[in-house]
Amino acid sequence: MLTGKQKRYLRSMAHHLNPIFQVGKGGINDHLIRHIEEALEVRELIKVTVLNNSGEDRNEVGQQLAEGAGAELVQVIGKIVVLYKESRDQKTIVLPN
Repeated sequence: MLTGKQKRYLRSMAHHLNPIFQVGKGGINDHLIRHIEEALEVRELIKVTVLNNSGEDRNEVGQQLAEGAGAELVQVIGKIVVLYKESRDQKTIVLPN
């Protein structure tokens, strides 16, 4: 579980990132979750765009993606979901205490 200070730090790091995945009308599936897990292992912090045609609530999509990938939901702002998961092999982000 992330503290408020850690979430603020991660939000500031994610500000400059571009979204690398999109959730569209196909919704969330195992294929998408697997790719998100792989991306999180390499990058630790990613953005996902929820398209308007998905028809799902963005907060629920964020929760489902975080649970499916075993990640922390950092932020849902507008159409963007920010996810964080500490890498096992390629740890680059050091969180504040």
